[in-house]
Amino acid sequence: MLNVYGIKNCNTVKKALDWLNDHNIQYTFHDYKKEPAKDSKLIEWQKLVSWESLINKKGTTWKKLSPEQQAAVVDELSAREVLLQNNSMIKRPIVELKNEIILGFDEQIYQQKLSSL
Repeated sequence: MLNVYGIKNCNTVKKALDWLNDHNIQYTFHDYKKEPAKDSKLIEWQKLVSWESLINKKGTTWKKLSPEQQAAVVDELSAREVLLQNNSMIKRPIVELKNEIILGFDEQIYQQKLSSL
């Protein structure tokens, strides 16, 4: 079973969950609003993808940060600190596979990596 992380009312998360449901793929959903991401989980993800890719810089949460706060995010540690304080800034959804994660929703990538589950 897959673990999917995100925010339930996010349009991208909705598309991903609809795709999983339409393809009868079972998953457990972890809503950041109810279960905030933990440091250990962010460390785990940072081993699989770059810290830059975990930050949703297109979202309003990132844009609400001051230029100084944004400029202070320069490495894995500073990225984890800002993401722990602002879970809604984490790129979403995150789908955990065995040794990788999928960030966001791209139907072609989901088809390629998840359709055989």
